[in-house]
Amino acid sequence: MATGVVVFAHGSSVETANEAVREVARVIAADAAFPLVATSFLDGGKPDLPAAVADLLARGADRILVVPYFLTVGLHLKRDLPDLIAKIRAERSGLDIHVTAPLDGHPALGAILRDRAKEGLASWPS
Repeated sequence: MATGVVVFAHGSSVETANEAVREVARVIAADAAFPLVATSFLDGGKPDLPAAVADLLARGADRILVVPYFLTVGLHLKRDLPDLIAKIRAERSGLDIHVTAPLDGHPALGAILRDRAKEGLASWPS
């Protein structure tokens, strides 16, 4: 089976913010375990989720894993993403599509914030 991975983010009118998400997707794609990776955006960026799924299917994916680039489970992950997934399933009968947990709760998150705090202390003006 060929799994397509979609990094799903909110999106922004600030294109550099969208490009930061694309860079994360490129890091995932550099891992040989994930050769089929795309980004998608809920709002403020392109492509949207249905277009990203279509792209991955055209590139040979036969199942889709959506990885939310969201810190916590809020309204977008409780309402908007499930609605989008339901529409995709309705349009693509039989497509195996699943969604992972958001970033919140991942064991590395605390370490990342700790590292940022250390960086902040190190750069604090004397």
